[in-house]
This record gives sequence, C-alpha cells and structure tokens, in this order.
Amino acid sequence: MPDFDMLVLGSGPGGQKAAIAAAKLGRRVAVVDRPDMLGGVSLHTGTIPSKTLREAVLYLTGLTQRDLYGQSYRLKEDITVADLTARTQHVLGREVDVVRSQLTRNHVTRFTGTGRFVDEHTVALGEAGGQERLVTAEHIVIATGTRPARPESVEFDGRTILDSDNVLTIERVPRSLVIVGAGVIGMEYASMFAALGSKVTVVEKRAGMLDMCDVEIVESLRYHLRELAVTFRFGETVAAVERHPRGALTVLESGKKIPADVVMYSAGRQGLTDGLELERAGLAADARGRIAVDEHYRTGVPHIYAVGDVIGFPALAATAMEQGRAAAYHACGEPVGRMHRLQPIGIYTIPEISFVGRTEDRLTEERVPFEVGVARYRELARGQIIGDAYGMLKLLVSPADRTLLGVHCFGSGATELIHIGQSVMGLGGTVDYLVDAVFNYPTLAESYKVAALDATNRLRQLDRIGE
Repeated sequence: MPDFDMLVLGSGPGGQKAAIAAAKLGRRVAVVDRPDMLGGVSLHTGTIPSKTLREAVLYLTGLTQRDLYGQSYRLKEDITVADLTARTQHVLGREVDVVRSQLTRNHVTRFTGTGRFVDEHTVALGEAGGQERLVTAEHIVIATGTRPARPESVEFDGRTILDSDNVLTIERVPRSLVIVGAGVIGMEYASMFAALGSKVTVVEKRAGMLDMCDVEIVESLRYHLRELAVTFRFGETVAAVERHPRGALTVLESGKKIPADVVMYSAGRQGLTDGLELERAGLAADARGRIAVDEHYRTGVPHIYAVGDVIGFPALAATAMEQGRAAAYHACGEPVGRMHRLQPIGIYTIPEISFVGRTEDRLTEERVPFEVGVARYRELARGQIIGDAYGMLKLLVSPADRTLLGVHCFGSGATELIHIGQSVMGLGGTVDYLVDAVFNYPTLAESYKVAALDATNRLRQLDRIGE
C-alpha cells in the first residue's frame, strides 16, 4: 500500500488546490516544497509580491491622485526600497500563514525539501542536511512552477543585471533602468519604476507590446507610460550588456547604446523540472521545461498529473488553481466540470488592463461582424471622484444576436470590473441586459451601462438604415 493517495510536488496555487481538493475527498495527501517557498513562486517572487509592490508604489507616489491635487503631489518625497518592501513582507507573511493553516486544517502532510522521481510511484525527498527519504503515492501531481529564463550570454549578478525574481531585492530605486522584453512582466515593472521616477527604457525585438490585448487599449497604455517618460525601442535586439562600475551599458544590434543604473531581463519563464529526474517516471519536458498534459491534466503516465505554469499557457495563478482542483477530482474519480473557455486576463500595469473574450483584430480576422460600445471614466461621476480621467471600458457586441463578443477595460479597478462582463458572457446574456440593469451610483461598474447604451445606439442606427 502506498504511503499516500496523492503526493503534490509544489505548494503554489495549483499544488495547494490539488492537495486541498483531494484531502476534502477523504484522501491521504502530502505536499513537498522548499523550506522558504511555502505558497510557491506565486507567493514569494511572482504574483503576490509584484502586485503588493505595485500597491505600495501607487500609495507612496500619490500617482493616481495627481489629477486632483496637481502633478507635484506625492505622499512621500524620497521613497526607499525599505518603504516598498515593508508592505510586501507584511502581506507575504500573512499569506504564508494562510497557506499553512489551510493545509493543516485539511490534514495535508507537509514535507520540507525537494523531490525527484525514483520511479513512477516513488519520489525521493531531499531534506535539510542532505538526507533523503522515499515516499510512495498512488497519484502524483507536478506543480513545480517556473523560474525566469536567463539567456546564457547575459551575466546576471543580482545587482546591476537582474531577472524578474531578483528585481524584488534591489538595494535602491534606480535612477535609470533598461527593461529587456515588453511582455506582461516587463510592462508591469516598467510602469512601477516609471511611477517611482526612474527613467525607463523598454527594448523589445517585436514591433509592439502586449499583442494579445486590444490595440486601442495598448495605445492608451503606451501614451500613459510616455507621459511618465518611458522610452520604447521596438524592433530592437540586445547584442550585449556590459557591466561597468557605475552601472550597465546595453548595446543593441542596431548600434545604439543605452546607459542605465540597472538592466532587467524579462525573457519569459522556464519550467522548474530539471531536478525532477522525469525520465525515471517515464516522462520528459520540452526545451522550456514544460510538461505536456491532456484535458484532465494527465501526463503521458496516467496517474501522474501536472498543473500550473509548468504546463505552459495560460500560466496564471487563477487558472492554476482550477487546474489543480480539476486534476485532483479526476484522480479521485470525482465528477468535475470543464474549465470555462472564458478566462479573464489581468495585467497589473499602471493603469491596469483586463479583458475577456476576443479583440477587434481577432474578430476582424475571423470575419465576425461586431459593433463597439465605449464608456470613458471621465464621463462617470466615480471617475471624477477618484481622479481617473483616462480609464475606459469597451464592449464588442454581435449585431446578429446582441451577445457580448469581448470586454476590454483600462484604468482603475479594471481587473475587478472585468468579471461583470465575464459573467454576462458566460451566461449567454446580451447587451440589453446591461442596458436594463440598475448599477449602484456613483461606481465604475456603471461604465457597463454607459458602454451598453453606446453600443445599442449604434446597433439602432444599423437597423434604421436597413429599413
């Protein structure tokens, strides 16, 4: 008889939910993770610290209040790294306690250390002091997450040349910063440091940034960041980064040279699988360390599952949680619904971006007709009250059946607001529901009614011209 019904490698969002779901179904469950990583990468170097840092930046800089109190308004004049990390450490400590409490309450055994496969049912746990113990399990869930990808040609030192993990441990707020990569992580940190007053240059080999987002909203973000003195170098590739006593020099293939205090690489993520010895369990990872799974999150070995960032797209904490729960239910023979195709995307730039459904470009490519309804925060009483004059909500509506094809939001509270649109879309609702609904006033949620009225007015014009 195996030691456990389920052994989970990794205690991040996916691993936690898998372990707790199986435990609630009466199974004997264990989780293994490094001593300083309870809660996983998401809690220690990813989602939670970066979003907490963002809140600290917004609060201390007073950035969101400047439309009301003037462009010179700041809550604190000289913001130090200690000011920023105080809030992060407070939240991290509380969240670790929450994770520990949830696992304890559900009688999940915790092993401290790292795991590697001995065979398809056995894992060797490496503990402090170098000892190993063998643990067997009927089912195993791999939820080891990812680490920042590091190009071999770059000499990372954690001080002058950083990745997205050690940017959280910098000694001071840099006066100037080069960010290589205009993906989600790169743009989140670009906006944070720009808000702090750093002179930020973003280098991206592609022609643009955040290409999964609505073009108009990306343009709004770019305009907003340029107002904060961010410089963009699109279509440029980094040839070399030279470390000097007073900073770093980023040399581009085009011949441009960019001096800065710090360079941060945001070059994607690499699956944390190289120490698992997957081959001993009959498994393999791809070149990015990712593990292939089926619709039930089973690997090529049916009793071994993988969830979260280690399986690749969409690599979000929110989806990892659902994947972990679904994997545990399937392993335990419990019925589980398929994850809904509508998954909201939240990007914590300053201002926030969030969307669900398709973009205008994608609908155009697919030859799907649509009409647009827009609400701007400056037209809302709540927008004036909070000093957000740039935010907007966009609805993409089908003229055929008046359903929502996409919802795109930019501005304060975007990642919260998007769930209203997600719910209406998920339940097959139409733009008419939003027209007839009553929203609290004054709120940002009222933007749905304003945008819905805008869309229906346009649809009415289409109907009239065809009469």
